[in-house]
Amino acid sequence: MDVTAVDRPLQFPWDAPPPPGEAIAVADGILWARLPLPMALDHVNVYALDDGASGWTLVDTGLDWAKGRRALDALRRGPLAGRPIHRVIVTHHHPDHVGLAGRLVAEGAALVMARIGWLTARMLVLDPQDRPTAEQIAFRRRAGITGDTLERYATERPFNFADCVAPLPLGFRALGDGDVVEAAGRRWQVDLGEGHAPSQATLWSEDGEIVLTADQVLPCISPNIGVYPTEPEADPLTGWLDTCRRLSARIGATDPLMLPGHQMPFRGGAQRLRQLIDNHQHALDRIMAVLDDEGPRTALELFQPLYRRPIGAAEQGLALAEAVAHVNHLAAAGRVAGQVRPDGTIAWARR
Repeated sequence: MDVTAVDRPLQFPWDAPPPPGEAIAVADGILWARLPLPMALDHVNVYALDDGASGWTLVDTGLDWAKGRRALDALRRGPLAGRPIHRVIVTHHHPDHVGLAGRLVAEGAALVMARIGWLTARMLVLDPQDRPTAEQIAFRRRAGITGDTLERYATERPFNFADCVAPLPLGFRALGDGDVVEAAGRRWQVDLGEGHAPSQATLWSEDGEIVLTADQVLPCISPNIGVYPTEPEADPLTGWLDTCRRLSARIGATDPLMLPGHQMPFRGGAQRLRQLIDNHQHALDRIMAVLDDEGPRTALELFQPLYRRPIGAAEQGLALAEAVAHVNHLAAAGRVAGQVRPDGTIAWARR
């Protein structure tokens, strides 16, 4: 998504992120560290909350892959001083946040996350596929992928959660909206948001000073809002926009330190939330303008007005999921309707 101006610039309290295996103290009892990811977005932020004699609460865990495991081990030996991670809070079910949770639980940590996130992650870990399912193939075809590209996709092994998420334990503690968690000498209220992931947890310190935002609010990129074959007619964008409006109101005139799941900690959270909302509204307007000027288009054919830049092969899956989310949102609002073409794709037109 694009980035537009805000009424005042975001403030970044630190000039650079912590190097691998190191951490930065962002507040009393809170360490910020990064674990590597094998993709363009090459890191995930994790936060270690100092619980004194009990050890550490770790918020999010990174992927279960060799470099991620080595980086976490270095973090535990160094900044965490060998003290135990007694609790893991996973903000949402995506692999870069839940990947190493199972390994830490196997060592004795308690797992805390929203129920739907745990159920989703556990289901996906237990359901590996050697080839794309019929539903996955049909989803891509309806979105506009056909011919050799679709045929090649149908014969290749798809991404599987089990490739980079350690097996999850049977037991966990469910996080509910409005719950209070005590960690690092603070009380944190849980706020469950929608859109990027179901029941994504953000943690708000009751003193109003700090918010652990996970991927609900990122400073320089827009969180992916995607639709997938598991629920092909879903409208996650409505939930995400509603969550952003609610969180912006919750911040109000305060300016807490925002600790995101990626990129840099920042201030100016209310402005950033308004910016993110505006970005998606502008994208929806651009889609409608193309449909008016050029006629019906598939989700794939709407990449240019939506992203306004070329989309490479490595990005296509997430880009397609987000394009479908936008047309589904417009369809749910009664602004567009889809018609199935002879090749099985769905062309969207103004209603």
